[in-house]
Amino acid sequence: MDLLERLGNGIWDPWLLGGFLLAGLWCSAGTGFFQLFGWRRWLGTTVGSLLRPRRRNRGKGLTQLQALSTALASTIGTGSIAGVATAIFYGGPGAVFWMWVSALLGMMTGCVEKTLAVRYRRRSREGGWEGGPMEYMTQGLGLRPLALVFALCCVAASIGGGDLVQANSIAAALEHAFGWDRLAVGVVTALLTGAVILGGIGRIGRVSERLVPAMAILFLAGGSAVVLCHAHALPAALSAIVAGAFSPRAAAGGGLGYTMAAAMRYGVARGVFTNEAGLGSSAMAHAAADVDHPAEEGMWGMFEVFVATGLVCTVTALAILTSGVYDPQKALAALEAGAVEDAMVGASLSAAAFSTVLGRWGGPFVAVCLLLFAFSSLLGWSYYGERSLSFLTGTRRWTGLYRLVFLLFVAVGSVSDVGAVWQVADICNGMMALPNLIALLLLSPEAFRLLRLWTAEK
Repeated sequence: MDLLERLGNGIWDPWLLGGFLLAGLWCSAGTGFFQLFGWRRWLGTTVGSLLRPRRRNRGKGLTQLQALSTALASTIGTGSIAGVATAIFYGGPGAVFWMWVSALLGMMTGCVEKTLAVRYRRRSREGGWEGGPMEYMTQGLGLRPLALVFALCCVAASIGGGDLVQANSIAAALEHAFGWDRLAVGVVTALLTGAVILGGIGRIGRVSERLVPAMAILFLAGGSAVVLCHAHALPAALSAIVAGAFSPRAAAGGGLGYTMAAAMRYGVARGVFTNEAGLGSSAMAHAAADVDHPAEEGMWGMFEVFVATGLVCTVTALAILTSGVYDPQKALAALEAGAVEDAMVGASLSAAAFSTVLGRWGGPFVAVCLLLFAFSSLLGWSYYGERSLSFLTGTRRWTGLYRLVFLLFVAVGSVSDVGAVWQVADICNGMMALPNLIALLLLSPEAFRLLRLWTAEK
């Protein structure tokens, strides 16, 4: 565990922390902070289109709602429940502030990423679309070696972050709520996941289109109820978030305190884990969308970050901080003594917050939401791993073996140590993000041009 923690910190702090923030700031400045000043445009293109009659899918690609739902299936995962709780426990309330910063800047990173994914995509053998960072690195930059590095890291991330973490959180939540055996939960989850992913991206898109909106509305309704019932504690929670974000060492009593570096480390890492802006993974789902202009899909990339981190993660964080279930002094003491228990962190902490309002139904409610979130994430990440493996090997003959390994690790993750699992996820995501951030910075002028042209046309 110490080795994994040192390796994760070495990758993220300060290199990738600064990389994500600088990439987001660059993309924001290059578009005139479009996420703020162009809010009418991107909301009208996304939310507005959902209120208008749907146009029929003209090809074999995904509809924009299916592409968004598939991308959100991987982003609104356990990071939205267990990941936020983990960030607060290890980084303090200030981690929430840096999660918000990463989301605000990440909206434009996501916009550039999805715009480039559609700009450089290609037709699949089935007649649909496929693309992502591998394609814009190869076609846009002519750097196939960089694309191969990304694909290799994405395969590892699909197992380490998209597989182990989701399975572990499902098993932990159901064990805590209902006392179910973790290995048995892992096996059943693997079987259900296999039944969907065998149908390819088409079936994943159709399942996600029905599952993702329902689960997001369910969780947001329950979380909002918790925050409203503890509204009197909201000012103190917001104050702790801001104070913890900027204090060199935010005291928590007993001589202990969270550092600003820890708040940034866990806040940005968890923010990236939940919205995937800059990782490049969800760009593969958006590349499959049936869309007229690349920049139009960029609007859906912005909306994805806004929903995943701006709404869902914020509700989780405020529910934890206003309900009183999180004690910073006890958390810091446990960290210093190396005696962190599963019940103190992750999904268990979120469940405790919901139980303050929902009573004995709080744990089951969070368990069901987390089950839906994590299951949908497994579907999205399985597709990303398959796409990366086929690009890496130049063939699809290994797809069956990959799916078998992916499902096997669902069972393995269900009985793994929660702390080690999250460290592995951070390491895999960090290794995957580096080549993608390089490509985004080099190709960003092309995305800026496409956004200006599309805006002028509108």
